[in-house]
This record gives sequence, C-alpha cells and structure tokens, in this order.
Amino acid sequence: MDIQGKTVLLTGASGGIGQALARVLAAAGARLILSGRKHEPLNGIRQELPGEGHLAIAVDLSDERDRQQLITLAKDQNVEVLINNAGINQLSMHADMSPAEIASMIDINLTVPMILCSQLIPILLQRQAAMIINVGSIMGSIGMAGSASYCASKFGLRGFTESLRRELADSTVRVVYFAPRMTSTAINDDKMVAMNSALGTAMDQPAEVAQQLMSVIASHRRREHYIGWPEKLFVRLNSVLPGVVDRALRKQLPTVLSHATHH
Repeated sequence: MDIQGKTVLLTGASGGIGQALARVLAAAGARLILSGRKHEPLNGIRQELPGEGHLAIAVDLSDERDRQQLITLAKDQNVEVLINNAGINQLSMHADMSPAEIASMIDINLTVPMILCSQLIPILLQRQAAMIINVGSIMGSIGMAGSASYCASKFGLRGFTESLRRELADSTVRVVYFAPRMTSTAINDDKMVAMNSALGTAMDQPAEVAQQLMSVIASHRRREHYIGWPEKLFVRLNSVLPGVVDRALRKQLPTVLSHATHH
C-alpha cells in the first residue's frame, strides 16, 4: 500500500513504538488520528509531525464511552488504515496476578482491538484499499514464564488476526499481524529490563521497529511479520518441536523467577 494521503488511526500513539510509528507514517505522507491515554504527550507528538490535518484524542480504551468517541471520530474522518498498537505488559508469576490485572491485560491487548476492528470494518470495506495491522509480539507464538497473561492476550490476537484475514480475503481490506520482539520502551518496567539484561535478551529500538512496519505496509503479500533472530527460529521450532524450546527456556527459569516473583 502507498500510505501517502491515507488516513491512519494509530492507537498507543504516545508509547515508544507508537511515537516512532507516528513519525515515519507522517513523514511518508499519511494523515494521522493519534490515540493515547494522556492529552499532553499526544498533543506534543501531533505538533512535531510533518504534514497537516493530524488529530490527537486522549481516550481510555477500556472505557466504553471513550472507545465509542474514538470510533465515531475514525468514522467521521473516513479512516483507511487501522493500526492496533496499544498494549500493556507486566512481568509477574501468574499466581501473583490479581483478577483485575489479568482482566485488564486481556481487555487492552485483545478485546479492544477486536472491538475496534468490528466497528470499523464496515467503513474500511468502502475504501478502494484499506488495511488493518494488529501489533502482536513474538510472545504471541512462544509462551514465556512470567508473562502468561500477556502471552495469552497476544496468542489470542494472532489467532484473531489470522481468522479475520481469511474472513476478509475477498475484500479490499488487507489484514496483517506484526510481531516485534523485545523493544526498548516504557511498556517494560524495571523488573523486565533487569531480567532481559540478565538473560542477554536483544532489545530493538522503537525506530527500527517502525521502519520494519513501514516495509510491511509497502509490501503487498506479507500476512505476518516477525522481527529478530534467533526469535524467528524459535517461533518455527516452537510450532514443530516445542520440547526443544521447553528445554532452552527451562535453563532461563531461575533467572525469570528471581525477577518475576514478588518479594
């Protein structure tokens, strides 16, 4: 897709990946509707973007009234591309997570993208060319200790995206699942950063991730895109030889436990 002149709804626009995406999309000529939780950082991003006509709206996506406000704006602005980028994460052993924390993780990471898609697909179907990009994670293909709820939400998002892509296969709406690996953003708290450092986990910069997403948008055939090596290999191995991945990850378990367990 040629993104120039397209109207793009980007959720999670005030986060690390979101800000980087906003910059590269605007530089490529897209008109952006930026969604995030806080008005000030959103407005700051909007003001620094090249081009004209960008909008910023501060909403709590878990709140039905706020969410409907965003959907109405997107419809009024004739959105052509939906990028479901908003997400939350938490490093914690599953037994230590409260019911509210589990519900919030599933809500923001899975339910909200599903609702936005259902409400905006009728608008997208009216376009000559439209696109839905659901931003998942490598952990939507590999279950990791200390991230059970997050993995569940991203596994769900990957399955939803695959189903939706097949549902819309004969339409003008292209559906893509985009899976970054660990990225250096504020979604990772101090515990997560410390654990990744101890494990020697590679972390990408948001600008690198944004550039990869732009290449996916520009391509015409790509349905799923995974970032990073050896993470791509682990995704394939996990689907055919999960025992190999089990053994590799079990070696990391003491380190994960030391950072994820509540003290």
